[in-house]
Amino acid sequence: MSDTNVKSTIRATDPIIRGKERVSGVDNATQVDPILEKAEEKWAAAGIADDYIFSMVMRETDMSGELLRIILPDLSIRKIEYVQYQKTIEEGRDTHGVRLDVYVRDEEGAAYTIEMQAASRDNLEKRSRYYQSLVDTQLLEKGQPYSSLNQSYIIFICPFDLFKRGRCVYTFENMCKEDTTLLLNDAATKIFLNAGGASDNISEELRAFLDYVLGIKSDNEFVKKLDRRVQEVKQSGERKREFMMTCMRDLVNRQEGEQVGEQRLAALTEKLLEDGRYEDLKIMTKDKDYRQELYKEFGIE
Repeated sequence: MSDTNVKSTIRATDPIIRGKERVSGVDNATQVDPILEKAEEKWAAAGIADDYIFSMVMRETDMSGELLRIILPDLSIRKIEYVQYQKTIEEGRDTHGVRLDVYVRDEEGAAYTIEMQAASRDNLEKRSRYYQSLVDTQLLEKGQPYSSLNQSYIIFICPFDLFKRGRCVYTFENMCKEDTTLLLNDAATKIFLNAGGASDNISEELRAFLDYVLGIKSDNEFVKKLDRRVQEVKQSGERKREFMMTCMRDLVNRQEGEQVGEQRLAALTEKLLEDGRYEDLKIMTKDKDYRQELYKEFGIE
């Protein structure tokens, strides 16, 4: 599928973009073309560090299995039984759902969640906790004893150092604070990889993979295989259409969200000025939680 056909398909089939094109009194190109251009730029720049590209490559059992063996060399992962990419877990209408980049089960029933985390965001540590809780719900069916919970691994691959200690690998398991030799043995492990960290006795294969996450290619066989798969994804018109539609929806939603946010902030500022609440005005510019409280107080939706 050519680039022109990809754009035409998106314009014709995506309801959000079509809605944007129907904005009264505004030229279509003015509304949509900048969004298309940004999506094109993101697609052109996307590599293995992009979560969509990563999930498309890792949906193949040979690729996800080999990566897990590199990250977890002490395990004997013989066979990958199940891979699901972009897996959504929602436990209820009022709960916070998640979409996992890659969810893997091996022949022993162990579960592995592999996330490509390109952007440094707040509370990644707590996100790992929430992911763990949701993955556990997938491992234990109604009526089963807790002993049926299999080993699970939550793995984040980051091009940044979340903990600022300079390491490549940070592995966390629950243990007793009073006696650090005593493990809880709850079969839950969380791993954060820092692509830019010091080697700290990691294997050549893992170092080559982490370098590739940073955009550095090598003669490593796995990296060469990865790069071939990445190029196959990038050459697929269907994959490009899928990527761009998702990207453009995100851009439109973000743009509209920013506009709504600006309107709410302007309305709150006006209310505070009318009431002479200058100290509250000063605080709310720096304190997001306090700002939310003021929105509720004034009924600003």
